[in-house]
Amino acid sequence: MEISSPVFRNKDWIPKRYTGAGENVSPSLRWNGEPKGCEGFAILCEDMDAISPEGKLQAFVHWIAYNISPNVSALPEGLPQKDRLELPVSMDQGLNSFGELGYGGPLPPIGHGKHRYHIKIYALKAPLGIPPGADIKLFKQALRDHVIDTAEVIGIYERDLNQSVMA
Repeated sequence: MEISSPVFRNKDWIPKRYTGAGENVSPSLRWNGEPKGCEGFAILCEDMDAISPEGKLQAFVHWIAYNISPNVSALPEGLPQKDRLELPVSMDQGLNSFGELGYGGPLPPIGHGKHRYHIKIYALKAPLGIPPGADIKLFKQALRDHVIDTAEVIGIYERDLNQSVMA
């Protein structure tokens, strides 16, 4: 299975438009090569270079999406930040580490260096059976015993000293 985005290549820079310092819109994604027996998809985007208040590396969740139909092979950019979407695609979204529903774009601390944003798609053998608005703990518990394949695309982003958050 493969996942990609038309707005950035794997291990390349994420355009500012898709970040918290830009317009904070979710990037478009597409995937192919789903395995036989796939009954749906889930997506997780995490910053693997985030630092906890204690100064330790700790994944920061930017997006949880699930209950995506097995007939879907792409997501358009700019999905609404709601727990359940019907259009342009039917899916549920969970809470990100900002405490919000849906996509929250990259926004590392100014001067913190490059951060890697792992966007992972999971091919599932059955729906996750969790309600819209799930947190990362419930999402990861639900993934157990459901995943039959995964794929990942990594984007890079860094805020410099001249960037601020758009109001």
